[in-house]
Amino acid sequence: MDVKAILFDFDGTLVDSEVLHYVSWMKVLEPYKVTYTELLFCDEFSGVPSLESAEILRQRHHLPFDAKTLTDLKNSYFVETAKRQAPTLMPGVLEVLSQLSDRFDLALVTGSSQAEAFPVLHYYGIDQFFKAIVTKDDVSAPKPAPEPYQMALTLLNCEAHHAVAVEDSATGLTSARDANVHCVVIPHQHSLNQDFSRANANLTNLFQCKDYIVNLAK
Repeated sequence: MDVKAILFDFDGTLVDSEVLHYVSWMKVLEPYKVTYTELLFCDEFSGVPSLESAEILRQRHHLPFDAKTLTDLKNSYFVETAKRQAPTLMPGVLEVLSQLSDRFDLALVTGSSQAEAFPVLHYYGIDQFFKAIVTKDDVSAPKPAPEPYQMALTLLNCEAHHAVAVEDSATGLTSARDANVHCVVIPHQHSLNQDFSRANANLTNLFQCKDYIVNLAK
């Protein structure tokens, strides 16, 4: 395969941010005496777009706001929480991004907002590796729609059959594959049981992912 670009997801793929998303949602739900354990919440909502999660929670618990209002509130809590407790990087992020960026064009394709993603990218200095960044603020139809990946390909001036996506959830996998992009998944503890049948490869970590892509590009 003539690989020219690698398109990385963010949450769950490069940063372990599930706990911060969980804490932020619990702050939203606190006034309504609604609680979840971290395991239960993350298993259900890992990889699910915030707006969709908000609508599920709104209906399930009869919350008095619309999904967008709840999502905006959750996002503001996330930003404030991340200032005090930056999510940790997944093992190998700096090394893998550095090595791959020497050979391929890299892009970040995330379902997070700019306000959520950019401070973390800047904090760890990993924004330097990406020639393009697409957040949910940049598209009209975020993941699982293909638009985020299509936009990243356009920004990199790259055709889909020359790109590889790296994802951790079924939502991201659907977005990449519907954009006709070869997709590698690296599930984490909360996404292990999701449907990854459309993935081109199901791997364990970023180091294995790097080796897979390098071999694929030979």
